[in-house]
Amino acid sequence: MPSGRRGRFPKGTPVLDAARDLGVYVESVCGGRGICGRCQVEVAEGRFAKHGITSSSDHISAFGAKEQRYAEKRDLKDGRRLSCSATVQGDLVIDVPADAQVNTQIVRKAADTKVFPRNPALQLCYVEVEEPDMHKPLGDLDRLFAALRDQWGFDALNADPHLLPQVQSILRKGQWQVTAAVHQPETDGPATLVAVYPGLKNEAYGIACDIGSTTIALHLVSLLSGLTIASSGTSNPQIRFGEDLMSRVSYVMMNPDGREAMTKAVRDAVNELVAETVETSGIDRADILDAVFVGNPIMHHLFLGIDPTELGGAPFALAVSDAVAMPARANGLDLGEGARLYMLPCIAGHVGADAAAATLSEGPHRSDDIMLLVDVGTNAEIVLGNKDHTVAASSPTGPAFEGAEISSGQRAAPGAIERVRIDPVTFEPRFRVIGVDVWSDEPGFADAAETSGVTGICGSGIIEVVAEMFLAGIISEDGVIDGTLAPKSPRIIADGRTFCYVLHEGAQTITVTQNDIRAIQLAKAALYAGIKLLMDRMGLTTIDRIRFAGAFGTFIDPKYAMVLGLIPDCDLENVKAVGNAAGTGARMALINRDYRREIEQTVRRIDKIETALEAKFQDHFVAAMALPNKQDAFPRLSQAVKLPAKKPQAANDEPGGNTPRRRGGRRRRG
Repeated sequence: MPSGRRGRFPKGTPVLDAARDLGVYVESVCGGRGICGRCQVEVAEGRFAKHGITSSSDHISAFGAKEQRYAEKRDLKDGRRLSCSATVQGDLVIDVPADAQVNTQIVRKAADTKVFPRNPALQLCYVEVEEPDMHKPLGDLDRLFAALRDQWGFDALNADPHLLPQVQSILRKGQWQVTAAVHQPETDGPATLVAVYPGLKNEAYGIACDIGSTTIALHLVSLLSGLTIASSGTSNPQIRFGEDLMSRVSYVMMNPDGREAMTKAVRDAVNELVAETVETSGIDRADILDAVFVGNPIMHHLFLGIDPTELGGAPFALAVSDAVAMPARANGLDLGEGARLYMLPCIAGHVGADAAAATLSEGPHRSDDIMLLVDVGTNAEIVLGNKDHTVAASSPTGPAFEGAEISSGQRAAPGAIERVRIDPVTFEPRFRVIGVDVWSDEPGFADAAETSGVTGICGSGIIEVVAEMFLAGIISEDGVIDGTLAPKSPRIIADGRTFCYVLHEGAQTITVTQNDIRAIQLAKAALYAGIKLLMDRMGLTTIDRIRFAGAFGTFIDPKYAMVLGLIPDCDLENVKAVGNAAGTGARMALINRDYRREIEQTVRRIDKIETALEAKFQDHFVAAMALPNKQDAFPRLSQAVKLPAKKPQAANDEPGGNTPRRRGGRRRRG
């Protein structure tokens, strides 16, 4: 519950596995190791006539070692169980608490309004075909090919096999006047006849889809006008197999059918989005004849049915890095029978087709000045450069920016705090939550927030609250909460051997703990260190423009991102969010095949850097643990924001030097 899905499972089945088999999304950041605590569930006890069973806590395994260890170190509320540890021993009704549900996540799916020159790979060609003649023993399909050659200049053509038994009836139905849909090749070679319609057909469609590790966004596009007809989005159902990318790789490694299950899940989700956009727009899905997909390397591999295991460790080898083109039906897509699929190339082992698409959209490789393009996610992808030289890397930020590893963190959903301001004198906060138009200190907030409640902090809110705590002097540049301020404000309270900041008191108390701040420091330091490596490679000390890509990047306030030290110093007016740039790049490749050639050539020229192999990564990482940075100055930020004065550094000090710094110090991919 509350999904109401049910099934039968052998005794001893972990509750988390049962949930996954039923398609119920229960978060599991740690891959079932009992560390993250995101998979908490509750047993509903009693007789359930609707289901015909009696559910009892006696029907679930006893409290296990994983749960005992987690309860000792973290907070496991009474009645809660870790579904990765607890196993089914009898009839059960399991409640998934609201704070463990990801079904309600808000998916930002709208396409932008950019207009691009149109030159699609698919062309509709109206032709008049010569009728059969006993004196000219040429097959109907061959005469159609001849008409396309004479009237449209196609010298070499193949026909999709599904057309062979249909072409004669279509020609006769159209009285030898038909519209041929011809897909032009990705490389030199014959074009392919993918559909034939009797008479005049004046519309065909394509889809552009960005498969993210968290969300999937799909756009239905007219190939004749280039306009986006409908858009749709959903959470990536692979979340139930693992929150971050490496958890999903681990799931494949530990489960013989893991790859097949995740491939089926994502393909089914795409087909459902196609059905949704088709219904919304009122078109025939058989008229969808071209499809462009992008995604990070692991999503890329799983969507194509490729085992991603090799991406789980050095040298992070891709099975295929070049662009992929194939019939769409070969990849399980329910589109027009002859539809074609194109997937943009991957840049490197952890810099995928989504980064290539974002590069195509924003064009650092076309720029005269230096542009930094950042897609912040569980694995941040970074592209830096200009028309003379472009470099790329990925950095393992982990899932902290998406709410995981944060005590009150959650995904962007109604009730999540997304904006925060803290009074530097009283330390009193004010905030906004998703789904409510007024701030917490404004009239009407309580009534407006009654439905959703105040349930946690999403990514943009986490960045803002930590940055505001720094600007207010609640935390030092090393990220330590100043416990000496506790007598001054009831918002600062003891939390074991450290302190925490109370952001909200209500049905659910929301605090920012010392460990929360450390998790953000680790994540932002990993990203900044990756950016610094690219700047080192290009011999740069400054950057002219910064672009945040992705749904998360869209809602980051550039000022707070810079205060936190997430990105280097830059004029704030030159730091902008560009939304789903990967989705925009996919639309560009769908609308104009010249863009496909452009990004294929660009990816071959991009200089790739593997951060895990760079000796200076650790030095940059340690310096970036401080707010905003222990070594790098931020003069342009200082003109817009009054930063706290830096404290003198002792000779033996390390940035971020404090006992909690060691927690989580080792970073991993994903």
